[in-house]
Amino acid sequence: MTPAERLKQAYALYWTARRLRAANERALHPEWSEAQVEAHVRRIFLRAST
Repeated sequence: MTPAERLKQAYALYWTARRLRAANERALHPEWSEAQVEAHVRRIFLRAST
C-alpha cells in the first residue's frame, strides 16, 4: 500500500469513527439536537489521545 493509500484509509476510518460515535450519542441522548450531538462528538475527538 502506498503512503497516499494509507492516508486515504486513515481519513476514511477517522470519519467513519465520528459517524459511529454520533449515532451512539443520538441513541443515548434522543433529546439532543443535531447541533448538540455534533458539538459533543467534536469535543470528544479534540480531546482524544493515542
